[in-house]
Amino acid sequence: MMFSLQVKGYQGIQNAFKIAGKILPMPRPTLFNGPGSSLEMCEAIAQMGTKKVLIVTDAVLVKLGVLDKIQKTLTDNGVEFVIYDGILPDPTYDQVETGLAQYKDNNCEAILAVGGGSPIDAAKVIAARVTNNRSIKKLSGFFKVWRAPAPLFAIPTTAGTGSEVTIAAVVSDPITHQKTPLMDPKLVPMVAALDASLMIGLPAHVTSATGMDALTHAVEAFISKNASDDTDGYAIAATRLIMENLATVVEKGDDLKARQNMALASYYAGLAFTKASLGYVHAISHNFGAKYGTPHGLGNAIVLPYVLDYSKDAASDRLAKLAEVSGLAKGGESNAQLAQMFIDQIRAMSKQFNIPEHLEALKKEDIPTIAKLALKEAHFNYPVPKYMDQAACEKLISQMVA
Repeated sequence: MMFSLQVKGYQGIQNAFKIAGKILPMPRPTLFNGPGSSLEMCEAIAQMGTKKVLIVTDAVLVKLGVLDKIQKTLTDNGVEFVIYDGILPDPTYDQVETGLAQYKDNNCEAILAVGGGSPIDAAKVIAARVTNNRSIKKLSGFFKVWRAPAPLFAIPTTAGTGSEVTIAAVVSDPITHQKTPLMDPKLVPMVAALDASLMIGLPAHVTSATGMDALTHAVEAFISKNASDDTDGYAIAATRLIMENLATVVEKGDDLKARQNMALASYYAGLAFTKASLGYVHAISHNFGAKYGTPHGLGNAIVLPYVLDYSKDAASDRLAKLAEVSGLAKGGESNAQLAQMFIDQIRAMSKQFNIPEHLEALKKEDIPTIAKLALKEAHFNYPVPKYMDQAACEKLISQMVA
């Protein structure tokens, strides 16, 4: 009885978010799309009159030479730059503050994020800190970025997070290791470039994990209780593109067309979940990341089929639609059968991509705390199709123990 009352409260919160989503404008970045589009965007930065940018990225991309053409194009167009390559996976407050200091010390006028979700998220928070003289903790939560951030441009180098189009940024407290989400439409970059030519060198394991991350975004948005016709269209398009292209790019990383399709899929999935929100997969995966340093895409890929198993009775019609979109329907199957076929396909993809069924780092004694934190995140943020209590969440997570 008590849990039923709690669910009513959670549903009330999510209904309020749904109404707010209809009223509040959700900005989208001006988009450059296609191989070479990152260089076109650099030219646009110059055309906007920007004289100096802080490039926020990671050291691996710099070492691999991914930024070489970007730097040359900026220079050729009269734009000076300073490179901050100190972003690590699951960026921390300290990394944000270091980037902020570099921005101010070098009199930068804008930020150019180049990388996966970590550099783009960190760049969002740096941009917010430039104009908001408040701590990251005070900026965290919903709609607390009061002043427009510094101009922000984004070039994703993975097809997974969709951070180039979302209102969210996540950074971690370096002491508690708890993830701190900032959610505000002002965090959406002004301009983004989807340039598959920058993704050609991605290793297969990174390609598969980030692709499954994008699929998780699309699926959780589609089965969300706050889904709409608008978000459904993007989620369906993302799912179709991922199902048609992910295996190709994992096997043939130099397939430029498939890479570009995956970049677009990630973007579409980002548009979908920005308004429809996410679910238990992300809540659990976030806590795997905070506790064990599990890469976000890998965490999502491991957790996704287990959560869909739990939710399938409440979301069978939605999962059945995704099965049809994925080309799995043969004709005559019930929604329940199609839903199971879709979940089975996700497991088959994970097996094909050598994504484990279990999390090696997961310890039984940690499960109650992980479940408690995951439920706290989910119940106050995500309009899930079927709620779970502490016991159900612990049972679900325990299935992932190696």
